[in-house]
Amino acid sequence: MHHFEYKVNELYCEDVPIKKIAAEVGTPVYIYSHATLERHFRVFDEALAQGRTKKHLICYSVKANSNLAVLRTLVALGAGVDTVSRGEIYRAIKVGCDPKKIVFSGVGKRDDEIAYALEVGILAFNVESHGELEAIERVAASMNKKAPVSLRVNPDVDAETHPYISTGLKKNKFGIPVTRAREEFAFARQQPHLEVVGLDCHIGSQLTKPSPFRDAIARLGELTRSLIQDGVPIKLLDIGGGLGISYNEEDPPSPADYGAAIREALAAFEDLDLTLICEPGRVIVGNAGVLVTKTLFLKQGEVKNFVIVDAAMNDLIRPAFYDSYHGIWPVVRKQGASAFVADVVGPICETSDFLARDRALTQQPAEGDLLALMSAGAYGFTMSSNYNTRPRVAEVMVKGGEFAVVRKRETLDDLLRGEEIPSFVK
Repeated sequence: MHHFEYKVNELYCEDVPIKKIAAEVGTPVYIYSHATLERHFRVFDEALAQGRTKKHLICYSVKANSNLAVLRTLVALGAGVDTVSRGEIYRAIKVGCDPKKIVFSGVGKRDDEIAYALEVGILAFNVESHGELEAIERVAASMNKKAPVSLRVNPDVDAETHPYISTGLKKNKFGIPVTRAREEFAFARQQPHLEVVGLDCHIGSQLTKPSPFRDAIARLGELTRSLIQDGVPIKLLDIGGGLGISYNEEDPPSPADYGAAIREALAAFEDLDLTLICEPGRVIVGNAGVLVTKTLFLKQGEVKNFVIVDAAMNDLIRPAFYDSYHGIWPVVRKQGASAFVADVVGPICETSDFLARDRALTQQPAEGDLLALMSAGAYGFTMSSNYNTRPRVAEVMVKGGEFAVVRKRETLDDLLRGEEIPSFVK
């Protein structure tokens, strides 16, 4: 569910006409619904607030959408955060997140990032390799600190999702093989500056069925029991994120179904006193945001029509990168309009610069018409770039009848900031 809907024939975000935002802020522009963010977090949290999953912590995956206003909204609701860089930890601290609700994931943590995480006092490092264990031990020793570590294992479970966002197979770069997990836990326990606190797993993103979750959690539970028998003090069981949303015709499990599937998978491990950590991202923010763009030109080619808009692959790379689908809604519906099939493309000098191909739009746009690319709240702005020296777009948050710019549109001077021409270049 989201709070983008038509009132008569005009698209609104909550109680604000999108046309009004575009007129005042310009296009392209990302627009986020506060009510949708709040509702999605509460529904997800309530789905886990019973039975075996009652003792849980939701660590929102910052990489999905790292805007400070989005983070602040979720942290104020009680969320922790799942981070993958020093920058994401910094953002979380800036919006008031309790460091003991921050987990630090990722396969390539630098020494300065490890040191920063130790300085702020995070809940746990999700460790992905033997080399990383050695690095954390070395940095922690230099700081005379003890680092809380949770080892991420790779359960070799097929998430049945896009290969670029599948992370739980043997061939993926993520995690420690299950077959070596006990050995690595034993090594970690021998290090004087490491404290083993948990076990972690994440098998992929945009999962649309519960069975991969159940399979992965069952393997985690068995390993957890073995580790506890070995004397390893496992307190945290981190099952990652990955629950999908509906972009087109997908039918992912609801948060309630997801919670039930997790409880079913954990039923055999009722006797283990564990805090469950979940790391949702897309399911919280995906349908809470849209990208609004303006039609520049219509072009009739020899074999297809093109709608050329002012948003491009640098603003929303998912269609070009994943061949992903985003619904395209007219901001103003026209009476009696008929479907119009076209490629919706941007101004970038790449054939891959498309937002939709061979799409049956509900109506033919005219120059100046606004279009809303739906379900753009996750992996939209966070994956944007300045390719073709294009300023990154503005971000807006709506709450009820109010809206505010929560990230200003970049200027041309912003694009050059940090660059210098050395004296030897004439």
